[in-house]
Amino acid sequence: MFHEKLRRIDDYRLEVPCDFKPGMRTNGIIYVDAVLEKSLEPEAIDQVANVASLPGIVGPALAMPDIHTGYGFPIGGVAAFDMEAGIISPGGVGYDINCGVRLLRSSLRRESVSARMKELVDTLYNVVPAGVGSKGRIRLGPDDEKKILLKGARWAVEQGYGTVTDLELTESGGCLEGAEPGLISPKAYERGRAQQGTLGSGNHFVEVQYIDEIYDEAAANALGLFIDQVTVMIHTGSRGFGHQVCTDFLGIMEKAARKYDIRLNDRELACAPIKSSEARDYLAAMRAAANYAWANRQCIMHWTREAFMSFFRMSPAQLGMGLIYDVAHNIAKVEDHVFEGKTRKLLVHRKGATRAFPAGHPELPGVYRNLGQPVIIPGDMGRASYLFVGAPGSMSETFGSAGHGAGRVMSRGQAIKKAKGRAIWRELEDHGVIVRASGRETLAEEMPEAYKDVAEVVNVIQNAGIAKKVARMRPLGVVKG
Repeated sequence: MFHEKLRRIDDYRLEVPCDFKPGMRTNGIIYVDAVLEKSLEPEAIDQVANVASLPGIVGPALAMPDIHTGYGFPIGGVAAFDMEAGIISPGGVGYDINCGVRLLRSSLRRESVSARMKELVDTLYNVVPAGVGSKGRIRLGPDDEKKILLKGARWAVEQGYGTVTDLELTESGGCLEGAEPGLISPKAYERGRAQQGTLGSGNHFVEVQYIDEIYDEAAANALGLFIDQVTVMIHTGSRGFGHQVCTDFLGIMEKAARKYDIRLNDRELACAPIKSSEARDYLAAMRAAANYAWANRQCIMHWTREAFMSFFRMSPAQLGMGLIYDVAHNIAKVEDHVFEGKTRKLLVHRKGATRAFPAGHPELPGVYRNLGQPVIIPGDMGRASYLFVGAPGSMSETFGSAGHGAGRVMSRGQAIKKAKGRAIWRELEDHGVIVRASGRETLAEEMPEAYKDVAEVVNVIQNAGIAKKVARMRPLGVVKG
């Protein structure tokens, strides 16, 4: 029934028309081809329609090809709102505020690490705290925690966890201005105090990879990439701190929606007008959580580099392990976009979606100004991940956005049930991937079958003109939370 109401615009876009559901103010667009359309969840389609019903939405409600059902917004959802008439919704950012990915290059080649991968993964597992309730190596006092919320990754660099160059290659310099530590609840502070510099659980990881395919030689050369090169990908966010910030504000936003008489198709889309005090407070608290996440990834990257140097007994210059880029994929940002021929300041929600700014965009660091922003799309433990750069189509079609991963096709409960009686770690090892995790259940939840084939997802992104493929990375070893 749901699919019958959709209209195919072209090979890579489906329209959710305005008459799909009462109350829609605009249409929705889902970026899927005929293959991915088969795995579309009716609940996720309905969520696109619900987002299209929110006040002040500009343009269509969008969903990337890794779309699946989330809280309020679908995961893979993108929506832009007018700064005067629009709203902000925590459901459009997610619980794990500024969950994101950073990718590192090295001078190492696959053959120099493959034979020692078990030892290397064990080393990384011991260096990077991971799993539910994991505690970090950093002990924070109240003043330190507030400084992290204001400075983000810059705080970590000031403590010796990295270099200024790392900040230049991090989205927004690793810090959003306008954070307000005074708006954070005591419970959020308590949850965040011991978790700075930790990986967390679920789909978060540190993955050792190698490049097995290059699609754009010029872009790869500009990024310092080559075939069989060892790379490292880090995926984590704001941990319990960001989760608590979201939880705290969902109650506030539910009251705000009633106060401002905002009609919602789904209470999970609780929101407030952007100009309201509730929205201003949420934005300031969200920015604080985003800064916590950037500091978190910065610290983990620093320890990862140290672990590689110690393990291979190489100097920093010999190892050549440098950051390519860090992207956020659960965040809301005020940005300038051209819509219907006019430049407008909009609040763009990206939930399970990343920026994909093209060459020439003023917010890009100088080193990527002529190339486009690196767009990092991780897959699952058993297949591949991809590096793109933003393409002009992203600005005209998706408010400068692309997908963020493979996207689930099974719930965690379904995956655990399907994995019963299987040794997922051994199956992966048989395919040449060494995995360490804090528990068997984590591996079951995150087994490759629980995700869409990332190759299908990235082909839609490429063919829709949102971003351009540069390289493919295959996993060698994975540390899971």
